[in-house]
Amino acid sequence: MAKTLVVLILLFDGTLIHDRIEFHSLIDMADCGALGEAHREIVSTYRWGDQNGAPDFTIDYMKQGWYLNDGRGTIQGHYCE
Repeated sequence: MAKTLVVLILLFDGTLIHDRIEFHSLIDMADCGALGEAHREIVSTYRWGDQNGAPDFTIDYMKQGWYLNDGRGTIQGHYCE
């Protein structure tokens, strides 16, 4: 039985995509979760929030997250079916 990794991608236009990746090999759910994390690290780059300098040294945490390397949007999470 195939397992499916579903990656939740939020495009910059506001569209939420459920990107499905099917695995035909025998893997358990723990392995599927690890594959999801590995996939995220390959297709995206983590970006910290924009930091403002003196005098307040604040960080805009709303811009923090996993940004897709192809520039389409951000990864919001993943789950396995």
